[in-house]
Amino acid sequence: MIKGLFETHIYVENLERSIDFYSNVLGLTQCHYEAERKIAFFWVGKPKEAMLGIWEKLKEEIDIRHFAFTCDVEDVLEKSVDFLKTRGLQPYNFLKTNDSQPMVFAWMPAIAVYFNDPDGHALEFIAILEGDAKPELGVISYPEWLNAR
Repeated sequence: MIKGLFETHIYVENLERSIDFYSNVLGLTQCHYEAERKIAFFWVGKPKEAMLGIWEKLKEEIDIRHFAFTCDVEDVLEKSVDFLKTRGLQPYNFLKTNDSQPMVFAWMPAIAVYFNDPDGHALEFIAILEGDAKPELGVISYPEWLNAR
């Protein structure tokens, strides 16, 4: 019955700041706005396939959340770090080492890089890699993944 995840919602401290971030920094398309409810919606990817809702709340009502954006492997590998840095965002890997390069979750397998939105939500660009999963490898660099295949 379940075919995918259509939408997720997060709370933000400043709706206008977050609208600017998700529209102008990440490039999502805003599809709905309600000033009286202090909420905005964005299409994620193609319109009507996935949606993000952001709701303005008081800072003490905000729980930090995590979600990931599906990307192409080449984009995560070759573009994601520069994309984030040119927008003033600090990319980081899952292990939170000083290396900002994407890491491979060998159990999927998938390659991912993380960054935070203005409220501290942990966001991720992720892409599924070809090949069989190798959970025994844990979380490794992409060159290590290539050598293990």
